Amino acid sequence: MIELVRTTGVPALVVGQAGESKVTRLRFICIAGVLWLVGSFAAVAQDAAPLSSDTMMADAQSMEIDEAQARQEFRSLDENVQSLKKEVLDLNRDLFLLEEELLFPANSQVAFFISMDVGEYFDLDSVNLKIDGKEVSNYLYTQREVDALLRGGVHRVHMENLKVGEHELVAVFTGEGPHVRDYRRGATVNIGKGIGAKYVELEITDRVKKQQPEFVIKEWE
Repeated sequence: MIELVRTTGVPALVVGQAGESKVTRLRFICIAGVLWLVGSFAAVAQDAAPLSSDTMMADAQSMEIDEAQARQEFRSLDENVQSLKKEVLDLNRDLFLLEEELLFPANSQVAFFISMDVGEYFDLDSVNLKIDGKEVSNYLYTQREVDALLRGGVHRVHMENLKVGEHELVAVFTGEGPHVRDYRRGATVNIGKGIGAKYVELEITDRVKKQQPEFVIKEWE
């Protein structure tokens, strides 16, 4: 209970017994709060204390072990991927060979190849093939493919199924001839198809004496 009395003209605050009890509780609460804050700061300071050298070394070793395990797992995964790629390539090759056997049986198969020798008087652009009057291939060469032919490469330009007997082959070569002029030249030959696979080579060579290209057709059994 708080009473306000006037003494010598100055107001005075008189605190009764109930007021003293409230002030005591308030002081206790304040002291308890201060002690709690002190304890909290101490705990935070302890948590933020620097780690010991043993702890730091253990953490570093643990990180190195984790990195080594990750590298090993990555290496193992890469090996699995490479192995899978090889299996896919082998499978594609086997499927390609099987497809060729089904589409071009050995008893009726004829393969046509293009080769070049020197190539000083002729720069190949395209090759057109006709068999028994029917166009079966018209292949346009890139400069990279021509360079490969000049280095000794051989290109299989076409595969065909032919019955046993005689067949007429017409090959037309288009490109750039002597004196940087457009050049178009055809070659015709009768090929005899027997039992079993047959290979025909269309060879482009230089005729030095006449300074012009020459086209030769060879048959291989």
